[in-house]
Amino acid sequence: MDVAAQQRASPATGAVWSEDRLTGIWYIVGFAIAAVSFTFLTFGAAWLLSHRNRGDVHKGLPYESGIDTFGDTHGRFGLSFYIYALLFVAFDIEVIFIYLWAVVFRDILLGGFVSMLVFVGILLVGLAYAWRKGVLTWR
Repeated sequence: MDVAAQQRASPATGAVWSEDRLTGIWYIVGFAIAAVSFTFLTFGAAWLLSHRNRGDVHKGLPYESGIDTFGDTHGRFGLSFYIYALLFVAFDIEVIFIYLWAVVFRDILLGGFVSMLVFVGILLVGLAYAWRKGVLTWR
């Protein structure tokens, strides 16, 4: 240990105080400032570029193929759309896991095969439950 390092050493623990810790703190502070700046700049740009009604009444109206809409343009979607979307996301992620499992199948041997069978079994139980509850029937 050189003389400068010995001078920075803590007498109680003998650990060397490093300027790297202080540099690491500045990285965290810099990233926090960047995150906050990015957030406010994004919201500010969205506010400046947003579709605001400035003078013309027809400017803010929604159109479908150039024709005025009939009825309420802010209607709600049925709950079944959201359930289908959630089921799609769940089974889409399942496909990603199974693909990655198939890529490394030769390396994981019997333990990996059994764990994938348990994973697929749990998903099949969930699918059977959703099917039995009538979630997959379109009303």
